[in-house]
Amino acid sequence: MEFDVAALYIDPRGPYAKWPGVWAWDEKADARKYAGPFAVVAHPPCSRWCRLAGLVQARWGHMVGDDGGCFAAALATVREWGGVLEHPEASYAFAAHGLNKPQWRAGWQEAGDGIGKVCCVAQGNYGHRARKLTWLYAVLLEYPELDWSIPPPAATLLDWGFRSKEERRKWSRSGAMSRRENGRARMSQRERAATPEPFAELLLRIARQVQYGS
Repeated sequence: MEFDVAALYIDPRGPYAKWPGVWAWDEKADARKYAGPFAVVAHPPCSRWCRLAGLVQARWGHMVGDDGGCFAAALATVREWGGVLEHPEASYAFAAHGLNKPQWRAGWQEAGDGIGKVCCVAQGNYGHRARKLTWLYAVLLEYPELDWSIPPPAATLLDWGFRSKEERRKWSRSGAMSRRENGRARMSQRERAATPEPFAELLLRIARQVQYGS
């Protein structure tokens, strides 16, 4: 099979593995070893960097930032070969690696490393059932306009399963969620983490323009 783009740290059951031209690297392949030559879409593991990482460390002892060097390797790969790296909004990894915090709905912004740019976009505008704000770091020839709009109000909370019963009661009483919405507030772990096909296609299209210059 001929490839023209690489997708790193992907779920083998997700969309990337089935599309032609995509060199898919799942956990078994160890994307830290990727050495080119194609531009990449990188989804390094986020559980040690997300806004709940501190809670996970306190409860289960998994240290914040202890991802085996995956984020650092993905960042180096994007800088060398071009493409885009995706991580959840509020990821501690950006500050830990000297990247600026992207502002939502502000378009592409300087990353602070003199190499790439960053932005914040909602996966809810690209097929996810929740709003799911996402930070991107990219090294591209041109930085395309994305859908910077506010997605429709989501009936789900990505971190619902980590909230206490009292927090859930307060949230419900606040009127932010109706009883009907509250009943379907929890999403499965796989659904929370999944990249919707339209968003994956967008990221591949962005990375491929490095290869083809358009």
